[in-house]
Amino acid sequence: MLINQSIIADIKSIIAQSKDKAIRAVDHQRTLMYWHIGKRIFEEEQEGKDRADYGTFLIKYLSEKLQPEFGSGFSTRQLNWYR
Repeated sequence: MLINQSIIADIKSIIAQSKDKAIRAVDHQRTLMYWHIGKRIFEEEQEGKDRADYGTFLIKYLSEKLQPEFGSGFSTRQLNWYR
């Protein structure tokens, strides 16, 4: 049986393209997640009467609740950046 030798190169190319698209999709979703988190924090802060104190407390509180489950990406520093 004669096998076309370009099949390996073609399949490798398909795999590489699919991996690249998957990485881009994940990056896009992560960016949207950060934006939505920041938007939600901002909206919550605007409802508070003492914005500066409330915002500081809110970020710290969220970090304490989210970090154990989701890791260091939800530190107070990161959450401030998302906001």
